[in-house]
Amino acid sequence: MQNVPALTSGSLPVVSYARASADKRKDEHSVEDQHRFNRQTAARYDWVVVHEFTDNDKSAAKADVVRDEFEIMLKVLRAGRLADGTPVQGVVVTADDRLVRRPGDYERFVEAITYRDGRVYADKKTGQKDLYSEDVESMGLFGAVISKMEVRKMQRRMRDSHRSRALRGKPGGGPRPFGWNADGTLNKAEADLLRKAAEDLLSGRSQNSIVSEWQRKGVETSRGNVWTVNSLKAALRAPRICGYREINGELIRGADGEPVVGQWEAIIKPSQWAAIRELYDGRKRNAPGRSIDRPHSEDYRDPTYLLSGILRCGRANDGLPCNTALRAKPQRDATYHAYGCPSKSEGGCGGVHRRGDLVDLFISEAVLAKLEEAQFTARADAGEWDKQSELDATTEQLEELKQKWISKQVTNDMFFALAPRLEREVNRLRGEKAKFEAAAAREQIKASTDVAEIRRRWFLPESEGGLPISIKRTYIRRALHAVIVYPAVRGSKRFDPDLLEPIWREE
Repeated sequence: MQNVPALTSGSLPVVSYARASADKRKDEHSVEDQHRFNRQTAARYDWVVVHEFTDNDKSAAKADVVRDEFEIMLKVLRAGRLADGTPVQGVVVTADDRLVRRPGDYERFVEAITYRDGRVYADKKTGQKDLYSEDVESMGLFGAVISKMEVRKMQRRMRDSHRSRALRGKPGGGPRPFGWNADGTLNKAEADLLRKAAEDLLSGRSQNSIVSEWQRKGVETSRGNVWTVNSLKAALRAPRICGYREINGELIRGADGEPVVGQWEAIIKPSQWAAIRELYDGRKRNAPGRSIDRPHSEDYRDPTYLLSGILRCGRANDGLPCNTALRAKPQRDATYHAYGCPSKSEGGCGGVHRRGDLVDLFISEAVLAKLEEAQFTARADAGEWDKQSELDATTEQLEELKQKWISKQVTNDMFFALAPRLEREVNRLRGEKAKFEAAAAREQIKASTDVAEIRRRWFLPESEGGLPISIKRTYIRRALHAVIVYPAVRGSKRFDPDLLEPIWREE
């Protein structure tokens, strides 16, 4: 707000309101111009602007957008004064549509400004208006209705335009997405990062680990921001990464029911994207557990220690194992950590402790030996989904029903009785297909796993190309339910691997 002139005898104190729906240059030039025009309008009537209310880069047409300054102004008008006690007797705007675009907002404004007698209102184009007059109020309300209708027409045209572009495989507008240049071609460096992130995520690496690495390397988003877990998730979930288009959560499909392939180069395969979507959706459905048969999800968090939450206390208590998850903590004046059962006050028994680096080494070797023995005997080719013909037939049946309804060969009653059942069946089959493709993508990763390379990188520091701890924990989780740690003989300092009982998963 600029400095306002002091009130003079006989001048009316008013406030100026300015709003811009979009400030693409982020310089507030539009609202500043509006306030300048408002001061000129006020001066014509010997009014003085005592405060400026500004809602920059905010729509007045959307119900879910809160205009903070507009709401404060309504309270000021009803009270008749600013927070510091300065009196307010009117409002000046450049045009009615800067003030409101929804009939409900216009009614609230009129109620607030006419709450007391003697209030004034003016805009740059038409000048002063008497809002106490029923005719003027009605015309203003009618103008708000017309404005809302125009906004809806523009929104409908924009939606139709977006969908039409999507059906033709055209990319959406807005800032360039990470992985592509402004002209739509691939940005090789960024695309390689996204491709590697997708592969790592499907291999079990946590999002936190990927984001931390990008932050250390100084990788920024296409808008120059620091990467976060949420921004990485949004980039990997977006269907454009595999060449598909989505509008408001709906995957755009052609007449054959298959996703429309965009006119840009994809970064990953559709099967990989389906696997990523299924991975994220699965995390929504399954909350992490703490029992042996229901372990933490593979990406629950990125712990500091390899076996946190995997080791379980095997000390007997009244004939039953304690089964509390051991906690890890560094040892004072030592280069290694220790795993221990929490105290009784913390829910454990406090009766089991073990040197952590030796436990980590033993379990790592056991898991690697298991991997080398099995070599991830997954099939590289999962074959074709066996219900594709059923999906095609149901999709075709639904499309034929729609066409007959449009051409009035089918009544409304029949259409709305049959269509929902067909739509549910199509969605069910598409869901099954997505799960099949996701599982196939994961099997492909398993089949291509190089166990020798895993062993080579297992014991290297991550800074030297070693595996991130989240990926190592994923391999451990796939091989083991848990590891039971039994108490050692009192006073013995010898590491005894026989006191560790791995609970292997049955493949």
